Amino acid sequence: MRGELKMSKDVYVIAEQRDGKVQKVSVELIGEATKLAKDLGEQVVAVLVGSNVSDKAESLIQYGADKVIVVEDPMLEKYATEPYAKAITAVIKEFEPEIVLYGASSIGRDLAPRVSARVHTGLTADCTKLDIGTIEAMPDTKLLLMTRPAFGGNIMATIVCKDHRPQMATVRPGVMKALPRDEAKTGEIVDFKVDLTAADMNVVVREVVK
Repeated sequence: MRGELKMSKDVYVIAEQRDGKVQKVSVELIGEATKLAKDLGEQVVAVLVGSNVSDKAESLIQYGADKVIVVEDPMLEKYATEPYAKAITAVIKEFEPEIVLYGASSIGRDLAPRVSARVHTGLTADCTKLDIGTIEAMPDTKLLLMTRPAFGGNIMATIVCKDHRPQMATVRPGVMKALPRDEAKTGEIVDFKVDLTAADMNVVVREVVK
């Protein structure tokens, strides 16, 4: 996709927030990403997208992220498919992650397939288990082994994305374990600017009813 696979590095978690509150599934994913990153000898990077959300970056570090990339813009205050997809795609193209994880929430299920199509990689949806391992065809390459129910839940299928990067998955809420919050943990916070214009907002949110 973007040259040699060896250029890709780190495990990225798309940190979902709603009304400025980081969702529980994102904290669970950071905990899982910490285990995956350890097996790869890489770092955990959270991507926080929204408006006036940079004050939440520190909490993501305390839950296990080594770095947080913050994308802020007034257009990102409420979730809308096109501007969010553009923002995440820009982050992936700039930093070239090895793995990108999303929560299998209504937002994650809408966002992940659009981003995967734009960066020309695969996506495994609704995963219940993630591991780092190898396959017979590529014994020297550590891959993300993505396990999900198939055929109506009658079997569990393990899927790999061996030819493209990043390896991407959505993960069901509640199946991964969050790490305890460590308020002494430190990390890097990076502000990343994405050029959003009115043309990127292809829908108008007139009212939000919870």
